[in-house]
Amino acid sequence: MHPAGTTATGPELLIELRRVSGRPLRAQLEECLREAVRSGRLMAGAPLPSSRALARDLGVSRRLVVDAFAQLAAEGYLVTRQGAGTFVAETAAAAPAPVPAPEPRPPRYDFFPGAPDLSAFPRAAWARAVRDVLRELPSHALSYGDPRGAPALRTALAGYLGRARGVVAQPERMVITSGAVQALSLLAAVLVARGTPRIAVEDPSLPDHREAMARRGAEVVPVGVDEEGLRVDALERTGAATAIVTAAHQMPLGVALSVDRRAALLAWGGLVVEDDYDAEFRYDRPPLAALQGLAPEQVAYLGSASKTLAPGLRLGWLVLPADLVHEVAVEKRFSDMGTDVIGQLAMARLIETGAYDRHLRALRRRHRSRRDATVAAVKRHLPGAEVLGIAAGLHANVLLAQPVDVRMFEAACEARSVRVYGSRRRMISLGYANLTEPAIERGVRLLAEAARESRTA
Repeated sequence: MHPAGTTATGPELLIELRRVSGRPLRAQLEECLREAVRSGRLMAGAPLPSSRALARDLGVSRRLVVDAFAQLAAEGYLVTRQGAGTFVAETAAAAPAPVPAPEPRPPRYDFFPGAPDLSAFPRAAWARAVRDVLRELPSHALSYGDPRGAPALRTALAGYLGRARGVVAQPERMVITSGAVQALSLLAAVLVARGTPRIAVEDPSLPDHREAMARRGAEVVPVGVDEEGLRVDALERTGAATAIVTAAHQMPLGVALSVDRRAALLAWGGLVVEDDYDAEFRYDRPPLAALQGLAPEQVAYLGSASKTLAPGLRLGWLVLPADLVHEVAVEKRFSDMGTDVIGQLAMARLIETGAYDRHLRALRRRHRSRRDATVAAVKRHLPGAEVLGIAAGLHANVLLAQPVDVRMFEAACEARSVRVYGSRRRMISLGYANLTEPAIERGVRLLAEAARESRTA
């Protein structure tokens, strides 16, 4: 029996020829191809390998393959197109060619609060970084590497986070993750294994983050937030040994953790996980330095490229207290054996060349303009409404003058091709970063119409 073949050039095709069977090899090849077409393994319009490539792969003469193709073409199973190759005939195939499922039509005005301006992604700089990486990367670097992540990215991030966010970061204390959700999932698994499964989270906070930790066995306990951020007095009553905080810009309410609360949180004494998700975007003043810089052995710092570059990159990072590094790295290893190395090295190159900083400066200006447009549109179309929170981030919270029926409001928005997220009776979150100023104006006007239709007493 000849081993199953996969073609050297052209599309791969699994063919099995049994040389000890006594049947002619051409007859076997014809039978294999007929069966593949009849069963749907080869679908309508599917290309076949060239006769030369298939012959080389199967260890037979090219004449044998040419004759087999000719016979199947005569029977109507295959068609040959001059200069293009050989294909499965549309009329003979059991299964039609695959057609991509239609994607849902996106809303015209999508106020998603979790994405930057995706049109501003630095495509040229990223492509240049990938080309440079692939040109210089030694072959062994494409193998399984350190589960903590590529040393080049950990080193570049340590420098960036130190100068831009005041983080005390050493490369050996970092673990690169596939985004923030995975980072929280890894931490939760370690804490559950240690016997400290109770984790306090801000209320409100992102449902996906709570769900990721709960799925790893954590007991997630909500703690209220007010105008100064997380209520540390309430945290102390939960019995939790770990707290997740968005100190620079609370998600979703938009407040910053006050100086007094920062001190109280560190004095509380438990493990603090600082989700610094959009701290690069403060528009009225420089942001406060990361909490981690005050207590590197008490605070695990979490960041990602989702808000600065694009969520689709799936790049995040943890800067960990010394006693957590090994256990989190082991969890990362058995989770996915490490994050895409080429993406990591491209990110490192952006940081090293200054392209990342240049991108952030341009993005900050653009996002600030869009926040200003949102505030102006709210003032124009939603009389009496108030924009809450600090001038920062990718979204603004709007306190409505009158409450709405949430289901009616969201349905009325969808009817106008407007999408909003996490609405409450008197509050809506408007993500502005990924909409142009004219789109923000039109979207808020339509949203205001929906609010008027769904008001409650």
